[in-house]
Amino acid sequence: MPHFRNDDVDIAYLDEGEGEPVVLVHGFASTKEVNWVQPGWVSTLTRAGRRAIALDNRGHGTSAKLYEPAAYHSATMAGDVRALLDHLRIERADVMGYSMGARITAFLAFAHPQRVRSAIFGGLGIKLVDGVGLPEDIALALEAPALEDVADTTGRMFRAFADQTKSDRRALAACIRGSRQTLSREQVARIAPPVLVAVGTNDAIAGSAQALAALIPGARALDIPGRDHMLAVGDKVYKAGVLEFLQQRP
Repeated sequence: MPHFRNDDVDIAYLDEGEGEPVVLVHGFASTKEVNWVQPGWVSTLTRAGRRAIALDNRGHGTSAKLYEPAAYHSATMAGDVRALLDHLRIERADVMGYSMGARITAFLAFAHPQRVRSAIFGGLGIKLVDGVGLPEDIALALEAPALEDVADTTGRMFRAFADQTKSDRRALAACIRGSRQTLSREQVARIAPPVLVAVGTNDAIAGSAQALAALIPGARALDIPGRDHMLAVGDKVYKAGVLEFLQQRP
């Protein structure tokens, strides 16, 4: 698996297929394989004639593990995505993030619109503006001695997920504490690239897709029927909606 370095932080990525590039930014406690390969996103995009590029965010997968929350600011992690584009000599790309990855994508689209042909915010709606979605108590769940010691339902879900993916829980705790930034209504109103906001109708974490899309000029909202935050990722309605959006965007 190829790697590159951004300011001495080692970042792993995959690069498959040919055609217009789509950069994929995974969610908290996930990896490029868990978020994008296993649910069939990479194969879906490459079969559609796209080049699929996905990175392991810092602190995740086989990328560098950092233990200071300040290292995980959303703007800093957006900088890793921009550095990946530089590394691959890609001037502009469609960028799709899920959950925390959508927050990173939003920060990238706001700060560097010239690098983002279009942006897809999966698993993140109005919580981009009105709160940060995932509770900070998840850090405590990750630091608990064992899963059985975690009483909070959401904390147990993410702790079990981190255990399943054999993640560095100390790095993830730093990440959840350091990546909880929002954008203001005024800032999201200035996001220039075309935007699709896709959220499961049973997602209690993301907030309303329609409410966020209403704040971004020209943005579209996509409901993923009957799916919660975890199950929406590989949904066929989500995939079909994204492919349609990529075909229609300017």
